[in-house]
Amino acid sequence: MELKQQVLKILEENRGESVNGAKLAGELYVTRSAIWKAVKSLQKDGYRIVAVTNKGYSLLPQNDIVSAESILPYLKGNAVNFELDVHQTVTSTNTIAKEMAGKGAKEGTVIVAMEQTEGRGRMGRTFYSPNSSGIYFSVILRPKLTLEDSLLITTATAVAVAKAMDAVAGVKAEIKWVNDIFVNKKKVCGILTEASLNFENGGLEYAVVGIGINISTDTFPEDIKKVAGSLFHIKPTDVPITSVLVAEVLNNIADCMNSLTDKKYLEEYRRRSFLIGRKIMVLKGKETLPAKALDIDEKARLVVEYEDKTREALSSGEVSVRSI
Repeated sequence: MELKQQVLKILEENRGESVNGAKLAGELYVTRSAIWKAVKSLQKDGYRIVAVTNKGYSLLPQNDIVSAESILPYLKGNAVNFELDVHQTVTSTNTIAKEMAGKGAKEGTVIVAMEQTEGRGRMGRTFYSPNSSGIYFSVILRPKLTLEDSLLITTATAVAVAKAMDAVAGVKAEIKWVNDIFVNKKKVCGILTEASLNFENGGLEYAVVGIGINISTDTFPEDIKKVAGSLFHIKPTDVPITSVLVAEVLNNIADCMNSLTDKKYLEEYRRRSFLIGRKIMVLKGKETLPAKALDIDEKARLVVEYEDKTREALSSGEVSVRSI
């Protein structure tokens, strides 16, 4: 870790409080001049750090630049073992995570970005990922699941994200099967799970679960502006809200992944689903079929009943579902 990151880590751990320059220099075994240069470099990067005479340096609470150092203080439980790789801009966090997973990156590696230039959603759709108004991150997992049960990863992640939004933003997040999170009837988050199959044992070699959250996006492209929304109309400035949210999602993911096979999260998924009991349209290729959503089964499939009273359990790879 270079000096700048070491200084940032200490300032993050003491956010809002002054840290004496001499103390920093002594703790990091460098000169006070080196500390000053590191602080100047951080300020140039956009960090709101003030120098107070006879007191030292203070990272202001209002700073919301996301870094590994800003997320780490809020991780707890099994999530403290996650390895964070944070970027300003990437093509796609899922693309990078898949490349790393294929090269043996360990479970719990997390790629985080403030912007994606080639963000992807389900079924090849583009995922709108503008700079600084959202957060985009992908987690490498190595669960002991079959391909048939891989839908559970998306399901558990959706619950993890919804719970984090409730806790951090004080909202009531709902889930649209299978991978979208809605707040106030607007989509504020999309989840994309991609996996590699081990053909020898029929299990997953790895899974990458990507999460894109609209934190405070105020404008959207024409094709999505009717359905898309943001978690905050006005982003709070008293805490590093984006870092806190990412950490809370990761904390919940770590908990959920420990219980993937016992499926405790499925009941909450059902409670948060706003499709169950409603009339929907099932899209199968070029065919559109009216139906009613009845339940989420133990494999996280959506159970629907068509107008002719036949029933089907749908998996995410087969259809898209739109509320009427």
